[in-house]
Amino acid sequence: MPDFSAFVPNVHFEQIPIKNLVSNQEYQRNLSRSHINRAAENFDLYQINPVKVSRRNGINYVFNGQHTIEIVALVSGSRETPVWCMVYDDLDYSHEADIFANQMKFVKPLIPYEIFMANIEAGNDKQLMIRDLVESYGMIIGSSKKPGAICAVSTLEYIFDKHGYHALDRVLRLIIGAWEGDFNSFSANIMKAVAKLVMVYKEALDDDLFKEKLGAISINQLTRNAKERRAGFMGYAEVMVLEYNGKKKSNAAKLPLNALFAKDYSGLDNIGDDDDFYEVNDDALFQNGSQVEELTLDENLDEVLGVDDEDEPASVDEE
Repeated sequence: MPDFSAFVPNVHFEQIPIKNLVSNQEYQRNLSRSHINRAAENFDLYQINPVKVSRRNGINYVFNGQHTIEIVALVSGSRETPVWCMVYDDLDYSHEADIFANQMKFVKPLIPYEIFMANIEAGNDKQLMIRDLVESYGMIIGSSKKPGAICAVSTLEYIFDKHGYHALDRVLRLIIGAWEGDFNSFSANIMKAVAKLVMVYKEALDDDLFKEKLGAISINQLTRNAKERRAGFMGYAEVMVLEYNGKKKSNAAKLPLNALFAKDYSGLDNIGDDDDFYEVNDDALFQNGSQVEELTLDENLDEVLGVDDEDEPASVDEE
């Protein structure tokens, strides 16, 4: 019979109480309490992996799994709780450190699309709802950019988690209506920017006007203009508001640019009642090229007002 011992780790498995495990080796990273708490809140027994242990001089040293044992201890409420351990009896300290340092070297991480599709196969409600919503617009969720596909999977989930199903529905409807399904319009920055407008301006944002005004500017031009204002999705959001507002002399249908930087959106419920609220001076929002502290809508708004009706906010250098 062939000898395959060179390909099989010389280990055995034991259930060891957490109190009998030591995980303070110098080569290990510091424990993240926020990670432990977050994982404990979403505890799933089937996601618990065996802890890798090196038994030296009768002591069980954990060299992979220190967060696992702390999560189990927190959820169970006891360090008497046993965990399955993969025990090595032939390692020294330097070998443990080498294994720890290189354990992820040849591991291929899952990409968001792969995780999303696995959740589809598992029948998880959130991903099924997102998929069905996307497909209701004649689109699909894909792993790469191509006509008819949305590949910014993490952004779809982010908007769904943060703002809900109906907000995501409106974001998709606005983007498809404005750019007629151009696959470049479904980038993470553009979807987050549209979501920002949807959540900030709510019903004050006229869907038909958005489609008309933003549909008149190409994705390439939108991207160039956004990069000139600032990095990230907020640059896109600013440009979208400016294009939506146009150069109207009346403030009646304009969206207040300063509202994008407010912590509290509740003041937008009466949008349109006060014309002065609609004009913003970028110089008041920024000092020396950097954004000042965010404002609430009822907090010193006079400080961000001050351009004439026909003026457009000045450009801001990209941060």
